[in-house]
Amino acid sequence: MPRPRSLSPARIAEAALAVIDRDGLPALTMRAVAQELGMGTMSLYRYVDDRQELEGLVVELVLGAVDTVPPPGAPWREQVATLVRRVRDAVAAHPAVVPLTMTHRHSSPASLRWGEAVVDVLAGAGFDARSRVIALRALLGYLLGAIQLEHLGPLAGAGTDVMAALPDDTYPRLAETARSAKTVTPDEEFDGGLAAVLAGIEAGAR
Repeated sequence: MPRPRSLSPARIAEAALAVIDRDGLPALTMRAVAQELGMGTMSLYRYVDDRQELEGLVVELVLGAVDTVPPPGAPWREQVATLVRRVRDAVAAHPAVVPLTMTHRHSSPASLRWGEAVVDVLAGAGFDARSRVIALRALLGYLLGAIQLEHLGPLAGAGTDVMAALPDDTYPRLAETARSAKTVTPDEEFDGGLAAVLAGIEAGAR
């Protein structure tokens, strides 16, 4: 039976994202999204096949707005940093979506466009195919990990207080470092880590 056209993929994605933002990623079910849309679960199956398809729609909604054109004429490190920051900005309000970007990275057109843009910059900077593999994986690992840390374990959070209260006679350096952590802004933390990753990528390619 053909699917009716009264409900767009974008509207379904918006409803699924609303469920995730409100109740967390485990709450994403066909039933929950159907309720968000004010329809029966079986009616939703006329539009999407399963939760996996819902996840894909959410990834496209969040990453689809990411500009994948790097700043023209800029050095390669600045171009890559810009592309990475744009993803961070896109998911800033939806950190629970980060795991979905991993599971759908090979099937998401938006994710593939971003990956193509990054490796194109690297290729233009003289990185060979093997070096691009390592560089892209390092960037993805940093980006996804940093986003989760920023939202689930921020430096301004209670975890930093616990670390800062560690006994100085046992963990002197760790406690001292934690006491300084709250002076580091989220942007400073992210950009500093990204700069370190990019410097390592450049050094490793030599």
